[in-house]
Amino acid sequence: MTRTAEELRSHFERYEAEHVFGLFVRFPLARFLLRYPPRSVWAAYVLITCFVSIGVISSVAVITKNPFVFPSLGPTAYLLFFTPLARASSPRHALLGHAIGIVCGYLALLITRSNEAATGLSRGVEWSTVLAAALSLSITGAIMVLLRVSHPPAGATTLIVSLGLISKPGHLFIVEAALLFLVIEAFTINRLAGVQYPVWEERVPAQPPPHG
Repeated sequence: MTRTAEELRSHFERYEAEHVFGLFVRFPLARFLLRYPPRSVWAAYVLITCFVSIGVISSVAVITKNPFVFPSLGPTAYLLFFTPLARASSPRHALLGHAIGIVCGYLALLITRSNEAATGLSRGVEWSTVLAAALSLSITGAIMVLLRVSHPPAGATTLIVSLGLISKPGHLFIVEAALLFLVIEAFTINRLAGVQYPVWEERVPAQPPPHG
């Protein structure tokens, strides 16, 4: 019996969002799975988890007066809750990716001496700004390839640093601390949902032995 396109789409959505449905079944919320379309339930899960995770970190930023929240934190949160079992969503790739971006961004800032000018882009775009941005992003990408790290939001982090938007050494440690806090939140929430979110590395399925 051939499945219709709609049935295939619904089956794929349920498989892709299995972690969401696991959470709803674990708690007395299974009725929502029967009442609403899978994609609506999935969207609600992403909305709530991203709101809570970023809201908590933003509250820490307000209380401590430190930059615990920054633009590239958003896409990382989206990955951790939208596709928690993807390679780029594992703690290893998220934490190392941003760490590489931070270091490369700061080095590019020092090399081009962009840090000696006005803060951020308030001075306008100058040739030193262009060089810092190009250096930071290209070196970040090259090192991520060499170290087998894959986390696209790290490209935004390195630009944030190399453009001088966040450039104080103490603040750079806080940026990485915020990412660690976000990963801990993702681990807790995803494990509650029944997802085997990795402690560090993503799980690679064992390859079957070759035949013959």
